[in-house]
Amino acid sequence: MTSVLPTTLGELRTAAAHPPRPVKAELRDNLLDALREKRDPWPGIVGFDRTVLPQLERAILAGHDLVLLGERGQGKTRLLRTLVGLLDEWTPVIAGSELNEHPMQPITPESKRRVGELGDDLPVAWKHRTERFAEKLATPDTSVGDLVGDVDPVKVAQGRSLGDPETIHYGLLPRSHRGIIAINELPDLAERIQVSLLNVMEERDIQIRGYTLRLPLDVLLVATANPEDYTNRGRIITPLKDRFGAEIRTHYPLEVAAEIELVRQEAELVAEVGDHLLEVIARFVRHLRESSSIDQRSGVSARFAVAAAETVAASALRRSALIGENPPVARPVDLDSVPEVLRGKLEFEAGEEGREQEVLTHLLRRAVADTARSAFAGLNLRPLAELVSDGHPVATGELVHAGDILAALPELPVLHEVAQRVGAGPKDPAGTIASAVELALESLYLTRRLSKDTEDDRTIYG
Repeated sequence: MTSVLPTTLGELRTAAAHPPRPVKAELRDNLLDALREKRDPWPGIVGFDRTVLPQLERAILAGHDLVLLGERGQGKTRLLRTLVGLLDEWTPVIAGSELNEHPMQPITPESKRRVGELGDDLPVAWKHRTERFAEKLATPDTSVGDLVGDVDPVKVAQGRSLGDPETIHYGLLPRSHRGIIAINELPDLAERIQVSLLNVMEERDIQIRGYTLRLPLDVLLVATANPEDYTNRGRIITPLKDRFGAEIRTHYPLEVAAEIELVRQEAELVAEVGDHLLEVIARFVRHLRESSSIDQRSGVSARFAVAAAETVAASALRRSALIGENPPVARPVDLDSVPEVLRGKLEFEAGEEGREQEVLTHLLRRAVADTARSAFAGLNLRPLAELVSDGHPVATGELVHAGDILAALPELPVLHEVAQRVGAGPKDPAGTIASAVELALESLYLTRRLSKDTEDDRTIYG
């Protein structure tokens, strides 16, 4: 692609195809094009269509710097990274310039000197949009030099005087000129470091150890932060908060379907996990977010749901390796591994010490019951309950083969209906059908129509 693009300033002027344009105008124009053409400008973003995204689009159209405010695991960083897709795919820069300056708009003394010396022969390079996005995780040890810049002792040692602006080593913000810079967890920056951003955001100049360079920096500054009532590590200072044009609140998925879609999109599953099990996980996470036993100020991250789905899939793969059940398919029994493995990802209220496992097990059972009620609504499971009660107990467990579960039950029309309700057909693997049957058996147990006993890592419904 770049081989057919202009390589000198003269060729660029002749082509007249890439005039200088502020980055915020570039984002605005490309967003408007996407909206007019009904293209999704936010690929991979789930559950924000009617809430966060309209606010974000208004902020971009207004040309505002913005901060996303929300609890952990709400997709703030993922959302900011999609902004790259609104930049032009390729943009011209002065070859060798530190600040990605447009060949027709040099801003540093060195680039202005080169333009004056070389004229139309000034070499032009091309930057891909992915190279115009910089991301910085705010940490307490971040310095002004990291963000804005500092004097470069090597350049001074080469014989240049301290008053020479070309002795400056530019920080991340100036190097993001004509691009986007994202600062994650902004309150973690020390307040004196936040002060260094004030001039950049308002006056668009930088001050370094006595230098005041009037560099017309062209950047979109975006940031993320946790709500101030949660983070004890710091705050966004008031003058800086005032300089952000938009503060947008994010949230967890509002609907079960959105949570399932998010997990399906993000999880790397090593075994088949049916939608009914993903629904159990999604409902489980929603119960956790509503529970008074969980510290809701820290939130229940979407990463919890993703990790839960991956844990369930891993349990199925382990069973496949141990007893030769192929292909590996997750069943409701694999859900039992979730509370034990992922308990450490949650923050419990102080009064719940010692009850963590009990709380998680109870909420998981509620999620299973809710999912089964939704899946089997209107379906009469009485024939299955009577069959199991009248001498056909069913044993399941992490190391019980799916074929053994199905072999324990005679042919019943209701079993085919149960499988169909969760999207399984007669030609599907035994594990897929056994997963549906297990969900029905657990539903009958939770509604007290069957008993359940545990013997040697096996669960027996009877």
